[in-house]
Amino acid sequence: MSNNQTKSNSKKSNIMKGSPGFWIFFAFIVVFFLLYLFIPTISQGKTVPIGTLIKDIKTNSVKSVVINQDYANAVLKNNKNITANLGTTTNPVSIFTNNGIQLDKYPQISIAAQPAISTSDILTIIFILVIVLSTWYMIRQFRSAGSGGIFSMGESKAKLFLGAKESITFDGVAGIEEAKEEVHEIVDFLKNPKKYLNLGARIPKGVLFIGAPGTGKTLLARAIAGESGVPFFSTSGSEFEEMLVGAGASRVRDLFSKARKTSPSIIFIDEIDAVARRRGLNYTTTHTEQTLNQILVEMDGFDINTNVIVIAATNRPDVLDPAILRPGRFDRTIVIDLPDLQERKKILELHARNKPISPSVSFDKIAKRTIGYSGADLENVLNEAAIITAKKGGTSINEVDIEEAATKVVMGPEKKKVRSDKEKSIVAYHEAGHALISKFLPESDPVHRISIISRGRSGGATMYLPTEDNNLYTKTKMITMITHMLGGRAAEKIQFNDITNGASDDIKKASEMARKMITDFGMSDKLGPIQYGTTEDESYAIPEKNYSDSTSLEIDKEISLIINDAYKKALSILKEYKSILDTLASKLMDIEVIEGDEFNRIVDTMLHAGGKTSE
Repeated sequence: MSNNQTKSNSKKSNIMKGSPGFWIFFAFIVVFFLLYLFIPTISQGKTVPIGTLIKDIKTNSVKSVVINQDYANAVLKNNKNITANLGTTTNPVSIFTNNGIQLDKYPQISIAAQPAISTSDILTIIFILVIVLSTWYMIRQFRSAGSGGIFSMGESKAKLFLGAKESITFDGVAGIEEAKEEVHEIVDFLKNPKKYLNLGARIPKGVLFIGAPGTGKTLLARAIAGESGVPFFSTSGSEFEEMLVGAGASRVRDLFSKARKTSPSIIFIDEIDAVARRRGLNYTTTHTEQTLNQILVEMDGFDINTNVIVIAATNRPDVLDPAILRPGRFDRTIVIDLPDLQERKKILELHARNKPISPSVSFDKIAKRTIGYSGADLENVLNEAAIITAKKGGTSINEVDIEEAATKVVMGPEKKKVRSDKEKSIVAYHEAGHALISKFLPESDPVHRISIISRGRSGGATMYLPTEDNNLYTKTKMITMITHMLGGRAAEKIQFNDITNGASDDIKKASEMARKMITDFGMSDKLGPIQYGTTEDESYAIPEKNYSDSTSLEIDKEISLIINDAYKKALSILKEYKSILDTLASKLMDIEVIEGDEFNRIVDTMLHAGGKTSE
């Protein structure tokens, strides 16, 4: 199989190398055609009607005339050159004799030797030759392996990697230990299939990886191939789709046929939701359903001795057709979550192996700082930190560079735009309001950093450092988070007795969280523990609500109650500690960034000194 792949790659390379040569040849033909067409006319002089030439001959104004097949060249007695087009007549001399000019009476007229083929015939032959050569080249390209032409639309576009040469193994994958444990038996089966087959065991035909983008689904699939040392066919759902109906199904057949011939092997289909969406919906098409049906048929066609495992990945399991998830097809599902604290630390340490990291860097602290980051995000953080260090001329990556990189990955690079003092003051009070709220509410996460440096679409940011790394939130915790979000708007209102559009994103997030509390999490005392959403029948073009209009009104009232109570609470806290708010805002105006330790020191010192605003 290695030799076949080498030949295929060599053939593709030759085609790519031949393409420029053909176009140079084609350009030469075109230029030759144009020169052949126009140079004679240019060299012959001014073109005149045949009647003008005949008149000049009769008035004895012509010194010499040479009659060719298609034209007559004449030199006048004033030494000017003229040319008369004779058209496509077979006997050009007859044009002169029919107009009363007897050649024997005009010795200055001569007849050029006529070629066996006319100029127009030559031009026609050249034109036909160009068309034939162009058509031949296009057909050759279409038939070439991997050209993607009309003769190879049914061929799979999957890339083949030879497992033995894969550099990625489980040692190169960090942060998804549970998923790695799940796939260890797949690797063992591919290495030692007889051990399982002798006991009548059947390895899963298909394994579905589900996880958010960047969590390592593709990386884990390639690590399986690297560990087992088998051929690895990599493709994506979108590569099965084509303008022609049936092309996707044909590519599926071709891919599975190649995998069977090289078994044991692995087929990896990334973003399988592109072709495996639930059938019968408005947004699926006939050829998409044909492609899905072919995948189902091919996976059913595996017998117990076929050592081909199909691995697919998606971040949209909710749209997959149920038929593809039943036992015997993708009968094992592995969920790859965002990494937790310890997993983030391992991922950071893995990607830091080839980078000069300062000894003062604490990966524990960085892991706490990067809650919600995927493995790809963490790799990007260290890469950005290396770039920042290089730009500064440093020799090792320190914690400050990593902190800047982590902020840049999420919020974008720092903007250099000069802002007015008024704008900076508004942003300073806004961010100080976010931060100060956290000191006086239950289950608040401690402040990590407050910044009024503009990044992306944000004028500033208040970052928190959660004490616990989990996704289980209480109702109290969620109300606290909403109050944090509204602290910026409350600070603007208290200080300037006016509000800006700077809180739009905060309000959006707070509204979304409040709505989820009521409709998804059943946290309304009035409406009870009931989930309100849309119908499960996805055949609707627009999903319909599964609750009445009167219930919808009650939901809106409950959401409004949560938001307004949280806003009133934020106003109350900031009014009570207005002096601390002023101090924090003034500090931000001066230095733009306040770290968490400095924030706590300022607030705690002023509280001990009686930091409440006097009545």
